[in-house]
Amino acid sequence: MNTTPEDPAVIDQRLHLATGFHASERDWVAQRLAALGSRLRSFPDGQVTLDISLKDRDGADQQVTLECWISRTPRLHLVATSSEQELSVALNEVRNDLIRQVDDAKTRTEPRNNRALRRTPTLPEIG
Repeated sequence: MNTTPEDPAVIDQRLHLATGFHASERDWVAQRLAALGSRLRSFPDGQVTLDISLKDRDGADQQVTLECWISRTPRLHLVATSSEQELSVALNEVRNDLIRQVDDAKTRTEPRNNRALRRTPTLPEIG
């Protein structure tokens, strides 16, 4: 499937709407989180799960929580929250925070940035 970087289908396949969101809002939420798709595309299908929940909708203590589980070694559990009153702004905040967290996690596990994961080059024997 040929997808664009902001294709909400990548998110839609991995997204679970938890408490506070209505099923009718699924497409709108997936569209808001679409920019996260380019970061998650590098993981195979079934390896990433996203849960989004909304606590105290339209209340003074409204909070949006986006959780991401990435099944790899070690398993990652990333959490982003926002207490913004405007729901679209809150979704943008949790999306941007999770993008940063996924980027950080990828950087920590890449060999060039982690001495323990770098392979020591072997020198040819002269003789």
